[in-house]
Amino acid sequence: MRTIVFGATGTIGTLAVEQLLAEGHDVTAFARSPEKLAISHPQLTLQTGDALNEDDVAKAIDGHEAVIVTLGAGMSRKSMVRSEGTMNVIRGMQKHGVSRLICQSTLGAHESWDNLNFFWKRIMFGALLRPVFKDHELQEQLVRASGLNWTIVRPGAFSDGPATGTYKEAFGPSERNLTLKITRADIASFLARQLNDLRYAGRAVAISN
Repeated sequence: MRTIVFGATGTIGTLAVEQLLAEGHDVTAFARSPEKLAISHPQLTLQTGDALNEDDVAKAIDGHEAVIVTLGAGMSRKSMVRSEGTMNVIRGMQKHGVSRLICQSTLGAHESWDNLNFFWKRIMFGALLRPVFKDHELQEQLVRASGLNWTIVRPGAFSDGPATGTYKEAFGPSERNLTLKITRADIASFLARQLNDLRYAGRAVAISN
């Protein structure tokens, strides 16, 4: 499937690109400096652009069958790139008739707030990362209202390590027996799986250990 990844040079995006290529997809890596991927593959196209530039985004989406959004802002706590970039993606998809959207958000957004412990509720998302968290929540609202064939993926806190495949998925807000962590490799694998597995279409799905 011809797929474009926005945020392709981030820690999740890079692994998602690698996973998609390993599964035989044609992949476009969209980023301001996509050459940072340092990946050479016959089915990989590097696309330079700014997710905050609507024209860049729309032109890049043309001709693709699916879109994966893994946008992040690095160390910035005030950037709105997740919501504003995702809005540009949605407009580009609507313009070019591309329907399948897979968007990485965060565990804790909206009804999954109840899955979090005191540390994440009061210290991280309640104070230190509050603007980041609000940007994710707005991002999700935009995706839900898009009219596209969307899936929102809500991972726990990122950790290093190989893909395990042993994480919990699709648990409800009442689930408490969680470490609230998941490897980046597991997240990337789950994102790639959504291209051909539509069981979570039109749903926000939580994944975590």
